[in-house]
Amino acid sequence: MSTPTDLNDALRVLRERYQKDLPAKLAEIEKLLDALRDPTNASPETVSVFHRQVHGLTGSGATFGMSALSSAARELEATVKQALQQSTSTWPEEILDTIVAQWGALKQAATQPDIAVLKKFENSGDAIERVLAVKKERGHILLVEDDLEQADNLALQLGHYGYAVKVLHDTARLNAAVAEMAPIAIIMDVVFPEGNMAGPQAITGLSDEVKTSVPVIFLSSRADIFPRLSATRAGAVAYLTKPVDIGVLVDKLDSLTSDISPDSFRVLIVDDSPSLAGYYAMTLQSAGMETVVVNDPLKTLDALRDFTPELILMDMYMPGCSGLEMAKVIRQQEAYVSTPIVFLSAETDIEIQLEGLQFGADDFLTKPIQPAHLISSVTSRVQRYRVLRTFMVRDSLTGLLNHTKIKEELELEIMRATRQSNTFIFAMIDIDFFKKVNDNYGHPVGDRVIKSLSRLLQQRLRKTDIIGRYGGEEFAVVLKDTDEQNAFIALDNIRKAFEQIVQHAENGEFSVTVSCGLATFPRFSSAAELNNAADRALYAAKGGGRNCVVIAK
Repeated sequence: MSTPTDLNDALRVLRERYQKDLPAKLAEIEKLLDALRDPTNASPETVSVFHRQVHGLTGSGATFGMSALSSAARELEATVKQALQQSTSTWPEEILDTIVAQWGALKQAATQPDIAVLKKFENSGDAIERVLAVKKERGHILLVEDDLEQADNLALQLGHYGYAVKVLHDTARLNAAVAEMAPIAIIMDVVFPEGNMAGPQAITGLSDEVKTSVPVIFLSSRADIFPRLSATRAGAVAYLTKPVDIGVLVDKLDSLTSDISPDSFRVLIVDDSPSLAGYYAMTLQSAGMETVVVNDPLKTLDALRDFTPELILMDMYMPGCSGLEMAKVIRQQEAYVSTPIVFLSAETDIEIQLEGLQFGADDFLTKPIQPAHLISSVTSRVQRYRVLRTFMVRDSLTGLLNHTKIKEELELEIMRATRQSNTFIFAMIDIDFFKKVNDNYGHPVGDRVIKSLSRLLQQRLRKTDIIGRYGGEEFAVVLKDTDEQNAFIALDNIRKAFEQIVQHAENGEFSVTVSCGLATFPRFSSAAELNNAADRALYAAKGGGRNCVVIAK
């Protein structure tokens, strides 16, 4: 994430580039105006382009610290709109005179940067910093446990789920260890040789800053009220009894640290102005978002397929295709029916805004928009989209993509890989002898086993990989831009890690294994071929003794 100083410098460069390119832009618009003043050269296309170019100045001027230019452009745009409503083929002389006079005022305004706006613009990075939550980098878990064997086993189990653990065997060095490593969470035993409540007492002795910023989970073989009360008074966020169910502990750690490494919001920006699009992209990137910019609206569909955005920021007036038209095209495709579309425009006509909402837009943000406001608006809309999307495409038990969505993602990846001549792997993963788990330990334990595998897949695979629950105890994975050898290594490592995880039930502990089948694109070129090939390879893995990975040939 960019620092405020970095962002301020980058925005300053954008502003200077805009002002440097402004004379050429004005000269281009003036040529259009000259054509409009000559009835023999004027055409509906010329009028449309002139209006669009002036409208562009309305939004971009104030964005880059030239509010006088923006105001003058807005007045000129209003006059042009009035002229467009004339039923005659040529505009009345008085309207043309008004347009010419307003154009002169606009050119004069172009030489007058707004100092107050520029100051606010230069400090945009500081404003952004205030609206962003401060997030720590993913670090270590501090485990304080005097039983060496239990400590090593717990650290090993957490390591299978991607957590790095530092072990401390006594409470005497707790303050020094916390200061040195700045843990993201502390797992603390209750009982130590120093006393039956030494763990909570040690946590109480930490500084207030540490106690408010680092969550503490207590472990104990005691389940009565007194150690629980002592732990609560020390600020515990959780209290787990030994033997510790690793699934429950990891669930708690995931919930406590989930904001440390979130998936970046994906925003597609469609705007024919490179300077404005760059401004929006840089602003959103400073908040940790991923952005793709499209300056030619006719290339929007390709970007949608390749990037699968969670929100589309789009200009209203663009050459070749208006924002309203593109919104209609997007909404005609099932895959993007629910993707939020937000128009960024200087358009203030409520009728036009309502038309945009009627044909697929979710909201309007009026130019100019301050960086902090843009980030807040995009963040709230993407968060709401993610919540709604979860109900539509996620499996309720694991949070992974459901059967329908993983098949849809496979189809999309085939199209993307075909256009880019890439290779990817489709994998089917199945828990071995899962029926025995349900029969011997009960369905709630079986659900925990399924969740533990889903969590391991999410933590061990890349953010770009696609993971879904195909049904029951079967999972499907799309490993993008990956060859057979690397895919085999990644999934075999997951297989090895999963069999080492200790599963807990009331009537004992046990471990489970998985089998996996891989199919490669483009060796198998359709979704049906990939699915059948991966399924055959999975069947071969089962027939070969299970607990192995097989590649389809």
